[in-house]
Amino acid sequence: MTPEERETIRDTARYLRNVRPIDPEELTEYVESRPHSAAVRQVLRESAPEIGLLEREDGTFVPVPEEPLSPEFDGVGRLPERYERRLDDLVRERFGPDWEDGESGDALRGAIRDLKERYYRERDVSYDETAALGYALYHLHDYYAAVQYVLDELGSRGLLPSQLRVLDVGAGTGGPALGLADYTEGALVEYHAVEPSVAADVLTEFLTETGPNVHPRIHRDRAETFEPDGEYDLLLFCNVLSELDDPVGVIERVLPHLADDGTCVLLAPADRNTAIGLREVERALVDDGPLDVFAPTLRLWPGERPTDEGWSFEVREDLEPSVLQERLDGGKRGESDPGERTAATGEFVNRDVQYAFSLLRSDGKRRIDAEPSRSRFAPLAEMDRHVTDRIDCLSVKLSRSLSEGRPLYRIGDGSQREDCFAVLTNETSLNRGLREAGYGELLVFESVLVLWNGDEEAYNLVVDDEAVVDRAG
Repeated sequence: MTPEERETIRDTARYLRNVRPIDPEELTEYVESRPHSAAVRQVLRESAPEIGLLEREDGTFVPVPEEPLSPEFDGVGRLPERYERRLDDLVRERFGPDWEDGESGDALRGAIRDLKERYYRERDVSYDETAALGYALYHLHDYYAAVQYVLDELGSRGLLPSQLRVLDVGAGTGGPALGLADYTEGALVEYHAVEPSVAADVLTEFLTETGPNVHPRIHRDRAETFEPDGEYDLLLFCNVLSELDDPVGVIERVLPHLADDGTCVLLAPADRNTAIGLREVERALVDDGPLDVFAPTLRLWPGERPTDEGWSFEVREDLEPSVLQERLDGGKRGESDPGERTAATGEFVNRDVQYAFSLLRSDGKRRIDAEPSRSRFAPLAEMDRHVTDRIDCLSVKLSRSLSEGRPLYRIGDGSQREDCFAVLTNETSLNRGLREAGYGELLVFESVLVLWNGDEEAYNLVVDDEAVVDRAG
């Protein structure tokens, strides 16, 4: 097909898009050489982001809705079977049908152990093919789920357009990419991935399963040297911040390409080092930068900034067991296994969905709008003045219960100098909002007792039968 004929198809599609659904079979009549409808369909698919077309299940093309995306999302139970089958195919191609046994199983399990140890010790992480496949076996599922929960903070509030341009820096093997594709079903997604390692080979295979309305392009550049073009509605930095020498610098390089109403998404594992590291990056970008926190660590008091430790993360329902993880966990160990672990210990079955995240925007929007008054509420920055007093304050709930005894929750209002916790010592009908509130919810505390915990070097806000806690919505 000549360039002129391709342009004829595009021009015709531009004309018909607001008239009726575009049928590739019909468009063949507008081209002198009468190309096959499959060739016309391919031209329409390639031109969809430029023209703004969605491909429907019946094979016709329609305009992208002008309204924001309205996903129907009620959580994630497991990784879809089509992705798990594709991962099985990839591991089989590399190691054979019994990949979980013997030397191949040992190599995959060893790669997972090594990656986990390197992350924990904050050492440099590198990938070969075995490491990339091991990483996908262990983490594809929970990363797939986590990114959808985070995106729903935006999608449920009408803050994701139906035509979406995304830059995913450090895309890895594709867990966040697949989660994004499934969460934004019904949208037109132009997806750009930055991934220089061999993990991009695995990502490429997974992206073939995402459907015709996801238009991917993989850039094999390092994050530090990648040159973006155009504007993006989402900048994704998922599970990559701890791998960058200068994460703030990398983000600042691409921030000029964030749309005015776009969101910079930071996502990291929940472990102490990576979660605190994410919060440090967030604070560097917000303290004196162009961004504001949309969620979850809201800054309620203008001019104040937090300096507490900031280890805060969300916990969601466990995923259903992965068949592939159970196979790897129960594989027959070979001679290269270190020997201290036996088969089927659960070491390689990862069902947890726990993550730290930050959503940053430049348009001033926040998950919850609140403007507290000092005449009514005490900022957490002033807790040293209120020890043994009862006070009223506004704070965001920033953890599930951290204690096996009395419920204990991290809280913050964006001004805290030290760690602050709310301790539920006596639940009543007037304060049960503390327990019932979800992560990131705003709470109104009335008549809570402030105490200093010298052992933990933290402030405890004691919620007893005199205290009232309301969920602010």
